[in-house]
Parts: sequence; C-alpha cells; structure tokens
Amino acid sequence: MPTGHRRRAQGHRRGHVTVVDPATGRGFAEVPEQRPEELDAVVDRAHAAWRDWRADPDARRTALLAAADAVEAAAAELAPLLTREQGKPLTESYAEVARTAARIRYFAGLDAGTEPITDGRPVHSELRWRPLGPVAAIVPWNFPLQLASAKFAPALAAGNTMVLKPSPFTPLATRLLGSVLSGALPEGVLTIVTGREPLGARLASHPGIRHVTFTGSAATGRGVAAGAAASLARVTLELGGNDAAVLLDDVDVEEIADRLFWAAFRNCGQVCMAVKRVYAPARHYARVVEALADRARTTVVGSGLDPDSRLGPVNNAPQLARVERYTARARADGARVAAGGHRLDRPGYFFAPTILADVPAHSPVVTEEQFGPVLPVLPYDTLDEAVGAANGTGFGLGGSVWGTDVDLAAAVADRLECGTAWINHHAELSLAQPFAGAKDSGVGIAGGPWGLYGNLRPFVVHRPEEA
Repeated sequence: MPTGHRRRAQGHRRGHVTVVDPATGRGFAEVPEQRPEELDAVVDRAHAAWRDWRADPDARRTALLAAADAVEAAAAELAPLLTREQGKPLTESYAEVARTAARIRYFAGLDAGTEPITDGRPVHSELRWRPLGPVAAIVPWNFPLQLASAKFAPALAAGNTMVLKPSPFTPLATRLLGSVLSGALPEGVLTIVTGREPLGARLASHPGIRHVTFTGSAATGRGVAAGAAASLARVTLELGGNDAAVLLDDVDVEEIADRLFWAAFRNCGQVCMAVKRVYAPARHYARVVEALADRARTTVVGSGLDPDSRLGPVNNAPQLARVERYTARARADGARVAAGGHRLDRPGYFFAPTILADVPAHSPVVTEEQFGPVLPVLPYDTLDEAVGAANGTGFGLGGSVWGTDVDLAAAVADRLECGTAWINHHAELSLAQPFAGAKDSGVGIAGGPWGLYGNLRPFVVHRPEEA
C-alpha cells in the first residue's frame, strides 16, 4: 500500500516493512512482516503440498512451463516494480524478467532419470533420484527475481517445495512474482515470506527444511550454515566475490575499455561476479585508468525509470554508506580519484561512478568486496605478480584475462583460483553451466544439471537378476 512521502525512509508500521525507492530515498510501499513463529504453519503447508508435487514429473513439467509463460506475460508489471524498488535501469529489469522465465523453462526440461549400476555381481542395481522435501531460499537485493528463480526453478523441477524469503529491501517484485506463479503452481509449492531478521535465521534453522540455499555475504552465509547444521540440512551458499581482471601486455586498451567498464559497473557494480579489481601492465597503466575514467565521467546516472539513465542508484542506505566508507579509506590510504569519488548531490542513493588509481594493495577497496560503483586499478610488472595479486584475497568466485594472444590469456586464466574464468569478457553465464566459487565465495553448485542434482538425493534399488 502507498505510504506517503513524509514517512522516514527506514520507518515502518508495526507488523510491516517499508520499501524505499533508492532513486528518491523515500518509502513508497509496505509489505507484511512475517513473524518467525509463523514459519511452522508455512513449512507444514509446504510439506503437505510436497506429497502430490513429487509424485508426478509430467505434471510438474507442465506446471513449470506454464509458470514460465506467465512470467513472460507479466513482464510489463514486474519490470517497472523491480526498477522502482531495486534501482536498476528499466531495460535491465526487463532482461531480468526474461532471464527468470528462461531459467524456469530450462529446468522444466531437465530430468534426472534412472541409471543402471553395473559392477559384475548377479544383481540388478538401479540408481534413482528422489527429492529432498521442503527447502528454503534466502535471496539478496541485487537480482531479486533472477536469483529467486535460480533457487526455486531447480528445486521445484526436482520435486521439492520451497519457502522463499526475499531481501526486505526488495520484496515487492518477488511477492508479485509469487502471485503470478500461483496461477500455474499448486498451493503450497512455492511460498514467499517477507520480513527482517530473525526471519531468515529462523527459516534456515527450521527443522522441517531439508536444504537451504543462500546468496549474500560470507559472514551471513556462515550463520546460515550454522543454523542449517542443527537439523543436518544441506546448504548451498553463494557468498560473493572480489573478481580480478588481469590485462596482458598485448591488450588493446581502447578495444576492450567499454566491455571492461560495464563488466564492473553494470547494476551499479552490485553484481557478485562483477569485475572489482583491474590489474594492468605498468606500461599501459595510465591509458587504462584514463579510458575507464572517461567512461565513468560520461555515463548518465539517474533514476532507472528514466530511459536516458545507464546507471541507477545504489540500492539502499547501508550499502551507500559502505561504498562511501571504502572510497574515503582508499583516499586516506593514498589513492588518487581519477573519476567520481563522491555521492551525487540529489535525493536518493546516487554515487558517482568512481575509478581509483594508485591504490595500495592493502586497502579494503582492493582486499574486500565493495559491491558498488567503485573500481580500483592497480599496476603490475610481471605476470606472476599479477596472478599472485589476483589470487591474493579470500574470495574466488570469478576472474578474467584480457589480451590479444588468446592462448596466453587461456594459460593465465588457468592459474586463477576461482570458479569461472573468462577471456576478453566477464560475468557472462549460460543456464547450462555450473556456477560455484572457491575459497570464501561459497559451498555447493548452482546452475545446469548440477543445480538440479543439488536438490535431489540418490536412492539405490537392488534386486536379483531374473533367471
């Protein structure tokens, strides 16, 4: 319901959460705040729905295909609401809706099937796959719909039911998505719950939940894993990244500059697998800094609903404060601001696209995940030095290598300690590929058939061979 512009941005009525438009900093809607003790009934309904949902693979496939069609048909409702609460340009919201539908359709087409086991014994053995039961998903605010579907599409296709909790910063489009899907899915198969903590912690530790999938910070992910451990529930954790882009000595700076810039700044830098550090050869360093800074200075920043905007606001006030803090610390550490470096003087959570040069390697904007429109560029003298620096943080989600000699780039990419490496591009994923991180970037696998099997358990049947 509308809230009126006089309500404080972070205020809320008792039992409700206020949703803020990051382009204005004002609350514009409210959602109910689910009490943690209400989860028992929600999980019970998910368990009741599971009995029929798991029993008929053909009916599941039909329902999921209908769900994908329904999402596409509702794009004109979903995309503007997503932009209003998240901040991204409207074209990107439409792309997110399309990706959501495509992911549902992809997983509807997968089938774990059965496999014979041949081991030389006079026994007929068969491997079958069974769903886990009610599962849970906790989704962040940067890609609310896309990441929701990355969790519920494989889970439902596998025959599970799901309770899904969106971020309290972006619950509106997810609630609308749930309403859209309710016309295709039986009641209780997918339930959306909204609220702030401790709702997520209670969901992760609920004894009726058999698998918890979470995307967010490493610190929160550890808490989710600890909560799920109480009932020995399976966990899949995607815990962010600090992806490095290594530029080779033969790189064509002007040829790659646009792709490199948007690999870092799409969705205002709020992408787990965005480029968050650039390592450039010393002889190209000044040109790389200036090419990126020129694009930062000329990028149109504004409301995502404005068709001229290429970059929207930071999603929320705490994240804006984090971006400001990391930038100020980098300056204090001796960094030079080549572009941006400041909050824009207007309502909302806008921060100028920022390129930082001469940043000490120990500065938090290099060693940690800034998750905003700030990009440090660092020089190197040798490839060993660059690879060592790229691998020198606790994260290992993705990385990329940029250069003319593709064979050399591939050899360097093979040395990166991460889950996905790209050559001359970054952060492009297929629905059919696995998505996983190394080190502190996560546990478990999402995407492709691996995402489906992550929502299943093996069941083996032995029977005597017929005479």
